[in-house]
Amino acid sequence: MAQVTLRINGYAYTVGCEDGQEAHLQSMAEEIDQRINQIRALGGQSGEARLLLLAALLMADELHDLKAELAQMATPPGQAGGAVAKPDGALLKRLDQLAARAEVIAERLAHA
Repeated sequence: MAQVTLRINGYAYTVGCEDGQEAHLQSMAEEIDQRINQIRALGGQSGEARLLLLAALLMADELHDLKAELAQMATPPGQAGGAVAKPDGALLKRLDQLAARAEVIAERLAHA
């Protein structure tokens, strides 16, 4: 088992992972750090635990929306709630909308 030291919000965290997964784990940590930087840029200066919580909530919200979007796209046409995926970048457009929504949520949470 490999060990990786991740830097998130200026703090070092050493975690274990399967051999060969180090780069993937580092990439995920960078994503979390990016979310924390977005929250801080909106004036959400808080303690470490709160920043990690807000970043996790943002990511969980996006994941929830993406799962719902994929479930809707998987429903055959003609069934309730069904939609046909368009190969013209509709999913990418939706992902951009979700990212913008996450920024709004982060701002609201930061001022809560």
